[in-house]
Amino acid sequence: MEGLVVKLPSFPFLSPNISSSSSSSTFRLRFRRFSASISAAVNEGFVSLGQLTRPDFPILHQEVNGSKLVYLDNAATSQKPTAVLKSLQNYYEAYNSNVHRGIHYLSAKATDEYELARKKVAAFINASDSAEIVFTRNATEAINLVAYSWGLSNLKPRDEIILTIAEHHSAIVPWQIVAQKTGAILKFVSLDENEVPDVEKLREMISTSTKLVVVHHVSNVLGSVLPIEDIVIWAHAVGAKVLVDACQSVPHMVVDVQGLDADFLVASSHKMCGPTGIGFLFGKSNLLLTMPPFLGGGEMISDVFLDHSTYAEPPSRFEAGTPAIGEAIGLGAAIDYLSGIGMQKIHDYEMELANYLYEKLCSVPNIRIYGPKPSDDVHRAALCSFNIENIHPTDIATFLDQQHGVAIRSGHHCAQPLHRHLGVNASARASLHFYNTEEDVDNFIQSLNDT
Repeated sequence: MEGLVVKLPSFPFLSPNISSSSSSSTFRLRFRRFSASISAAVNEGFVSLGQLTRPDFPILHQEVNGSKLVYLDNAATSQKPTAVLKSLQNYYEAYNSNVHRGIHYLSAKATDEYELARKKVAAFINASDSAEIVFTRNATEAINLVAYSWGLSNLKPRDEIILTIAEHHSAIVPWQIVAQKTGAILKFVSLDENEVPDVEKLREMISTSTKLVVVHHVSNVLGSVLPIEDIVIWAHAVGAKVLVDACQSVPHMVVDVQGLDADFLVASSHKMCGPTGIGFLFGKSNLLLTMPPFLGGGEMISDVFLDHSTYAEPPSRFEAGTPAIGEAIGLGAAIDYLSGIGMQKIHDYEMELANYLYEKLCSVPNIRIYGPKPSDDVHRAALCSFNIENIHPTDIATFLDQQHGVAIRSGHHCAQPLHRHLGVNASARASLHFYNTEEDVDNFIQSLNDT
């Protein structure tokens, strides 16, 4: 199918006329037509999802160092469809104004669109109320918010925080700081024989001393997926809370926070086809209501006196100062785009690509791929971290970029403890998204073999 030349269907939703005069009923009608058209084209086998959506990403249609760009660094950041770019342009051209602070038309319009983006995030992850969504600069800030607000208020000496050695630095460092301040103890779960965090050891480690479990949903190095529902049940059985790093899951699969029952969950816009500079924290309402402010200033207050202040209700309590308004609106546009395709459809397609990437990489001589081997019972995310004997991963990435226009990542991927456990300082990583194709993988493997 990859070599088949077809006339791609036209999807007006992908490049919408997003003028402020567009009615919500017109938008919903176009949304339904878009979803139906995508489903029909993919299901009938005329074109892959990657081929179908690729035209919507202008950045992909260029040459790099004399070769057609092959972008395989999606775990670091994703590319942005035209609909997101236009939403940003429209905000700044048509109704740029501060939110929550003015009664004039522009401010009211900006406020409506900003809060609509919050509702879109809530619906996307099935939060019960949009007030459970706090906009932050990124997932890192969201984790720090929980650490400094909930952590410093609730942890005491000898309380235990359980993590895995495969966590991103942003899920480790804030808790190290909090542990130093409170006397709490960090405990780490290692990997099992399949190079997946050992969930049985994690289960055994949970005790009445456990107050918080911090885990990723999908590993950005191993490609493994953790059973969050089970972990939450085990933690809640002893009264502990669970914080989920969903940066590598929310953009690629259906994530239902009510189904997971996690207490906190974080993700970043820039990994889900949205703008940089904005992410979000989901927190259960009963927890957010008890948490003190993370930052002080405008917007997060109810009343300010010379000797004290009272604070706004969540989420405003945690959004001090002028927020990233355009970026939030762009995130909302990205969610519209992803929802129009369907997250289950994205996940199913990426699972096919994940297996294809893994199989092709296994054919490369002297390669070591980290993480579990895919099988009927084990599913990997659409990324592979690897090393090739006697070649430094940075040399691999440099060669691929300069000689073939292939963009992959090299380094420790903000997971140094995991790399030390694996016995290496760094690895190369190829990571896919739904706009990638088997042809991208083939070009990558051919270029890699040239090394």
